[in-house]
Amino acid sequence: MLKNQKTLKVSAIKSGTVIDHIPAKNLFKVIAILGLNNIDNPITFGANLESGKLGFKAIIKISDKFFVDEEINRIAMAAPEAKLNIIRDYKVVEKKIVEVPENIEGIVKCVNPKCVTNNEEVKQKFTVVAKKDVSLKCRYCEKITDQEHMVYI
Repeated sequence: MLKNQKTLKVSAIKSGTVIDHIPAKNLFKVIAILGLNNIDNPITFGANLESGKLGFKAIIKISDKFFVDEEINRIAMAAPEAKLNIIRDYKVVEKKIVEVPENIEGIVKCVNPKCVTNNEEVKQKFTVVAKKDVSLKCRYCEKITDQEHMVYI
């Protein structure tokens, strides 16, 4: 193959969203976080694709689906460096960079089994203490939840 020759490993979509730069090991976490197993839209994903930045990455293409900010925040929990490409008529019309917000609510469970959020009808609330390798501090019990131990609601 020629050095400048590019190959398309996952087919193009006419309209929808492409989530790129997902760490390969977190592909199925992102699928679960977004509830993609419960939608009828065509979805294509690729795993363990070569990436200069990540080593190996994953990609998800969802036809006719556009995400709101709350959904994008959910992506950031498992893929804080992901990029979203908005596609219309097979062309990228907008690019969004996923950013981990300062505060997270109702996305992740606290790891402390004794936390009030795990025992009563109280919405989970966290302050983000690290954005690259996402870590969250519970606002109720102050327990730290790291990316490896996150359980998504």
